[in-house]
Amino acid sequence: MQMIGGTQAPAGQQGGGADLIKDGNLESFARDVIQESMRQPVLVDFWATWCGPCKQLTPVLEKVVKQAGGKVKLVKIDIDQNPELAQQLRVQSVPTVYAFAQGQPVTGFAGAQPESQIKALVEKLTGGPLGPASVDVQLEEAKAALEAGELDAAGELFGGVLEQEPENPEALGGLARCLLAAGDLAEAEQLLGDVPAAAAKHAAVTGAKSAVALAKEAGTLGDPAELARRIEGNADDHDARYDLATALFLRGQVEQAMEHLRQIVKRDREWRDDGARKQLVRFFEALGPTHPLTIKGRRLLSSVLFS
Repeated sequence: MQMIGGTQAPAGQQGGGADLIKDGNLESFARDVIQESMRQPVLVDFWATWCGPCKQLTPVLEKVVKQAGGKVKLVKIDIDQNPELAQQLRVQSVPTVYAFAQGQPVTGFAGAQPESQIKALVEKLTGGPLGPASVDVQLEEAKAALEAGELDAAGELFGGVLEQEPENPEALGGLARCLLAAGDLAEAEQLLGDVPAAAAKHAAVTGAKSAVALAKEAGTLGDPAELARRIEGNADDHDARYDLATALFLRGQVEQAMEHLRQIVKRDREWRDDGARKQLVRFFEALGPTHPLTIKGRRLLSSVLFS
């Protein structure tokens, strides 16, 4: 048997533990790869911090391994920290992936690969289809697609979750946002109007409702370029600044939108009966309480209110 890491892996010995994904090194290689591959295939991902394609490939590998549900494991090796392993396995470039089974490398590839190819490799190694992704995985993929502006993909993923869990509030809110971003305001509003009572108060649903309300308001807004010109001519034109903030928010320029409203609060807290602060709160509701920009926006607003 091949010697790697200075230890021979005894045939049939079990090791590795229950974790599906691990960071490996020279000392742990025999246990986490050689020995563990006696039980199920192990993918070994050779990568480096400076490698751009590695940053694309590794998340895909992790996703497919999780979807396989324990039929395969992943060990990640930083070649800069473990040059001996890279040399022993003749790694010429990164990313490089080897698949180990029964203690030996059986196949592999170099360079970033599409998810479909990685799934095909894992299915070949495990002898069967991976099966559908879990609801949590589908929701993560859907949210990422929505943030990237991939509305069709996000809509299909949210819809897939709703086929399994028709009252899932995150999927309902996410699908409504997809419809809203695509300009289907009426459909988004109808979807949210039919949300079951049990899901109506979930943050994903209330946030989507806030986004719909903002979109309806946007129909009365002026041209953003003209609004910006008005502000340049008069920094205290709060009506123009308020409308511009809302327009920017709906276009995804969230930080600029929040800054305009913060300026109104700073210049005239009482304007429109505290209207700028209230609009900021609506932005926070539309984004959701845990969104990084909600957290940042609340901190900036507090700095103005309590200065």
